[in-house]
Amino acid sequence: MPEVANSFEDKVSRLQKALYQAAKKSPNRRFHALYDKIFRTDVLNVAWKEVRANRGSGGVDGQSIEGIEEGIGVEAFLGQIQEELRTEKYQPQAVRRVEIPKPDGGSRPLGIPTVKDRVVQAACRKVIEPIFEADFKDCSHGFRPGRGAQAVHQGIRQDVTEGYNWVLDGDIRKYFDTIDQEKLMKLVELRISDRKVLKLIRGWLKAGVMKDGRKEPTDKGTPQGGVISPLLSNIYLHLMDRIWCEKHADLGKLYRYADDFVILCRRKLDANTAMVRLKGFMARLGLELHPEKTRMVDMGRGRESFDFLGFNFRKKESRSNRGAYWCASSPSKKSMKKMGGRIKEMCADAIRQGTPVKEVARRLNPKIRGWANYFRAGNSAGKFRALDQYVYGKMGILWRRTHRRRVYTPEIYRELGVYRASLGKIYA
Repeated sequence: MPEVANSFEDKVSRLQKALYQAAKKSPNRRFHALYDKIFRTDVLNVAWKEVRANRGSGGVDGQSIEGIEEGIGVEAFLGQIQEELRTEKYQPQAVRRVEIPKPDGGSRPLGIPTVKDRVVQAACRKVIEPIFEADFKDCSHGFRPGRGAQAVHQGIRQDVTEGYNWVLDGDIRKYFDTIDQEKLMKLVELRISDRKVLKLIRGWLKAGVMKDGRKEPTDKGTPQGGVISPLLSNIYLHLMDRIWCEKHADLGKLYRYADDFVILCRRKLDANTAMVRLKGFMARLGLELHPEKTRMVDMGRGRESFDFLGFNFRKKESRSNRGAYWCASSPSKKSMKKMGGRIKEMCADAIRQGTPVKEVARRLNPKIRGWANYFRAGNSAGKFRALDQYVYGKMGILWRRTHRRRVYTPEIYRELGVYRASLGKIYA
């Protein structure tokens, strides 16, 4: 079975490479024969594997990944999808809307498509993504194959250290909710002319959301939570990337990760000009910069700092070379608060459920390890020690509750085997 899976992945990889090379060779080509590739057996199987790995709950039909595996089985499920696509009977269903709590006390809407819709979206993305990847600029990093936040982090640190002291920290107001669907489709059509594929994408945009038992239309935006939404959002903002890189790169360096971006400039005048240009881009796209969250930051001599992708960036004076400054980075206050909240919640759940303290440690370790590995690229030693101390306190409370003893020593902490961020290993 693993050999068959690898064969499917190899075939899909070859298909993607061929589409990418064709798109790269012909920047103005519009692809018209793509629909039949979406319901290929190999593409659907790779799409299923991806959806299953991401897990997630069921959509409006109540069908879950586990239910499919234990019921009709994956092969039959994908066979049904294949037949519906082949006969053009597939119809996207409404997205289940849920509200996800935010650290600041608010919430953000998240759309959960059905498992079937997630698989078809993943299959469609596998086919069309290489075509748009051939056009995307190097300044775009979010939700792209082979790219990630760490390259952005290192690039920003280097540029700020080298004198890009004026930072335009941009925030788009309600980006995913305000995308103009007609403009988005026109941008998609610059590369795709296959009417069946375009119908699929439009169907997902217009599927509506189910909230409190009522179906609401979606005339704007892309549903957050949809497998294909990150690609569509990158297609929409690619116009901004292209115009900036081709016409305004002399003003500063653009780093974009999905809808979050910063522009690093050497002079305040350039940053002010960049702000004017950006407002023009946003108007063309029907978007708006958030007036309170978009700001100009003076990084010179450590006067101000800014947060991006979970890191806080600030200049510090060199100890060995007085008067010289370098850009340091560490977990932002928001990142620390979010991680602390997760630890607090897990420990509170353990108290309510009577979970053994060693089991709590076992569950906490991968969370702490993953968080620390992400921020280890920065200057995070102090924040790591603070997190260790916080975990130490929370685990001490659990220990005392479990053992009815006030004694809590490092030896007991070692016995629990808790991962220590500052050491990069289990506490010892």
